[in-house]
Amino acid sequence: MRDTLCIIPARSGSKGIKDKNILKLNNKELFLHSINFAKKLKFVKDIVFSSDSKKYTNISKKLLNKTNKLRPKNISRDETDMMDVIRYEINNYSGATKEIKKILILQPTCPFRNLKVFNRANNL
Repeated sequence: MRDTLCIIPARSGSKGIKDKNILKLNNKELFLHSINFAKKLKFVKDIVFSSDSKKYTNISKKLLNKTNKLRPKNISRDETDMMDVIRYEINNYSGATKEIKKILILQPTCPFRNLKVFNRANNL
């Protein structure tokens, strides 16, 4: 059953490594690996790419064929709580929220994932 909303948060203002979310790994921007992975998960109903950067959202269009509303700067800071980002994206989600039972966060900075592990976790 496709009942999961996948949120991929990728803000632009990284302090440690400048623009880390668009650094290339195997000739693809880092966050594109998360989008590709989410598309392989059969339980994911929809993917929301959450960013404060027009540049990032333009790149994400390659795979998502849509653009989400830019995340406000006040919830795109280094110290922003992920729950604030999740609440914001759920409140601005244009899909059918009654069909969403679960939220999956895929951080772009963790591109190495195993489909079997995610599918098993979803079945639990």
